[in-house]
Amino acid sequence: MRESTRNKIIKFLVLFVIGGIIYYCIELGFRGYSFLLMAICGGLAFVSVGYINEFMPWEIPIIIQSIFSSFVIMFWELTFGLIFNTNHQMCDYTNLPFNYKVQICLYFGIIWCFVGCFAIILDDYLRYWIFGEEKPHYKLF
Repeated sequence: MRESTRNKIIKFLVLFVIGGIIYYCIELGFRGYSFLLMAICGGLAFVSVGYINEFMPWEIPIIIQSIFSSFVIMFWELTFGLIFNTNHQMCDYTNLPFNYKVQICLYFGIIWCFVGCFAIILDDYLRYWIFGEEKPHYKLF
């Protein structure tokens, strides 16, 4: 049965808010402060990571999905950084090696793999518990 547009919007908003809150809280816990724009970035990243299973079959190992999710998260961080982070108050990776325009860096790219794995699993279970979608199952390798 096709999902109505209204239900898709509700699902998007629920997942967006949950992802934004979690992302904001991660920044609060890690740095002690955050910005509302980063909650929006986090919401978009969470929803985007959640769509990985829309085009990757469940049989793709969770490790590969996690690596892909890291690139998705870094895409949103870079996009928001280049647009909104003009004075480096939101994010500044100047002192970290392998940074790109001080907006993203390899170190956090690796961390995002683990956060992305958590996000994939959380998104899948939220979709299962709240929206009655397919029960998640994963392959490690």
